Amino acid sequence: MIKLKLKDGSIMEVEKGTSIIDVAKKISEALARVATCGEINGKVQDLRYEINEDCELVIHTFQDEDLEGKKAYWHTTSHIMAQAIKRLYGDVKLTIGPAIENGFYYDFDTEKHFSEEDFEKIEEEMKKIIKEDLPIERYTLSREKAIKFMKENDEPYKVELIEELPEGEEISFYKQGEFVDLCAGPHLMSTGKVKVVKILSASGAYWRGNEKNKMLQRVYGISFPKKSQLEDYLNLLEEAKERDHRKIGKDLDLFMTHELVGSGLPMYLPDGATIRRILERYIQDKEIELGYKHVYTPSLANVALYKTSGHWDHYKEDMFPVMKMDNEEMVLRPMNCPHHMLIYKNKLHSYRDLPIRIGELAHDFRYEASGSVCGLERVREMCQNDAHLFVRPDQIKEEVGKVLNLIFEVYQKDFGFPESAFKFRLSLRDKNNKEKYIDNDEMWETAESQLREILTELNIDFYEAKGEAAFYGPKIDIQIRTALNHDVTIPTCQLDFALPERFDLEYIGEDGKAHRPVVIHRAILGSSDRFISFLLEETKGTLPLWIAPTQAKILPISDAQLEYARKIEEKYRKAGIRIEVDDRNEKIGYKIREAQLRKIPYMLVVGDKEIESNAVAVRSRKEGDIGQINADEFLARMEKEIANKER
Repeated sequence: MIKLKLKDGSIMEVEKGTSIIDVAKKISEALARVATCGEINGKVQDLRYEINEDCELVIHTFQDEDLEGKKAYWHTTSHIMAQAIKRLYGDVKLTIGPAIENGFYYDFDTEKHFSEEDFEKIEEEMKKIIKEDLPIERYTLSREKAIKFMKENDEPYKVELIEELPEGEEISFYKQGEFVDLCAGPHLMSTGKVKVVKILSASGAYWRGNEKNKMLQRVYGISFPKKSQLEDYLNLLEEAKERDHRKIGKDLDLFMTHELVGSGLPMYLPDGATIRRILERYIQDKEIELGYKHVYTPSLANVALYKTSGHWDHYKEDMFPVMKMDNEEMVLRPMNCPHHMLIYKNKLHSYRDLPIRIGELAHDFRYEASGSVCGLERVREMCQNDAHLFVRPDQIKEEVGKVLNLIFEVYQKDFGFPESAFKFRLSLRDKNNKEKYIDNDEMWETAESQLREILTELNIDFYEAKGEAAFYGPKIDIQIRTALNHDVTIPTCQLDFALPERFDLEYIGEDGKAHRPVVIHRAILGSSDRFISFLLEETKGTLPLWIAPTQAKILPISDAQLEYARKIEEKYRKAGIRIEVDDRNEKIGYKIREAQLRKIPYMLVVGDKEIESNAVAVRSRKEGDIGQINADEFLARMEKEIANKER
């Protein structure tokens, strides 16, 4: 007999060689019906996998919060889709078909360009395969037999993949009816376990993402155990279209791109620039209140700087190519922490000087592939709200706590995100990946344990994620659940013992001797660009008054009220209100409708009655028609709403 430690901590004894699906049946028939895969000591396996030693076992279902259960379900559906397309279109070469965060895709080498007209045919054929309830069987072949088999079936991409596998690697295949695919799994027990399918879209995709390779046809799909889940998901997709920051940015004239400027290099139009300026001034003012000192550093640096910091060894693939200038090799910077190390080192510091908090709105450059850039969310030039805190070891806990408090104040108090929207992730290194991280076990153990201790003492619920740390140290990533139920990481707090060592940073301690400071890297808004994209999608472009680029529009009924409208505009502008007069020769209804489409918070209609009583007739974006209000009283009301950052 062998012992299995289950998810709830209980111990189950079973015979050696018992499969995961049989364990599920022993727990309950209901669990066995919905199980999709298992996890043995952290490694995901098929339900058909036989257990031969004591282990920890987690049985995954589609409904689990993590993605493993869904991925097995979606991976199986990708094979069903590939089988359907093979049946329908014959001479189609298979490449890869993974599960992704939402559904799956499969890439095909075919002259056929799939369109929406084909989707229904593919779905119908998939439903037939599901109804056939074909058993899914796993088997392995030697490298030679696997290559021979794929050559006989005219699958050159599979041959290429097999040839690149390491010697001695187990080469597994999955068979369902006449369809066989090279695959590591895991998969469901039969095609009939999938219930509801939908083809979502099709597009071109280069083999292995390399534009020098052949263009393939990628088909995206999704599947669910219940029809209602598909309906909910399709509704979410429609909601996502409305929230797409690229559409909002275009509709509201916030930013633009142009091929003559380049991919991943958006240009902010006046209203977009206003939003960005407000946010950047806002966060800098917050930092100044907390004792930060702001600096400017160049966006260009000698390669030697990044070799000293370690970024060159760990990050150069994400940097732009080197530029040779005179006797120097220069590069656009991907981050500005090395610059801040040198600013700290520029003068001698006493223990009394610490903490020293250096902040910057820094322009950084990262070589994103052209296929991955996306509006403001993924760009090649970004403005980072970055800061580095140089602290004594005894100050770490207090300063990390202050960073976390600032994050709470910004996101919960000022922007109004509920506490339930936040998750805290302690991002750790992968001890087995020596190439990705600075190799210093003592440093890593000290830094990781300190962050873990801080989160625990602050009573913050968190989970740990191995392999998510920065190359120089562990970090606390704050993940925010968006309106579209995605987790995005924007604010972070990172602990770094490595860069102070590499740059030989010191301070003179109370004992008169030199000591090494610790650096806390922190970002609150992250990059201005990404934060704006996030904010637009969360609000659908309906920004609160204090951030709205135009806070009010004055709408004169006719030219007879223009002079009065200008006087109101001047008074409000001097008070700091972002206000404009719509002086076009258009009907008032048209002006109101257009202001509503532009999501202007307040419309101030002025006619002869308003002139007589020094008033404005107010229409609110939120409340509708408020009525006539004294112009000075309404100015005071707006000032209060802005000061309180009301939403």
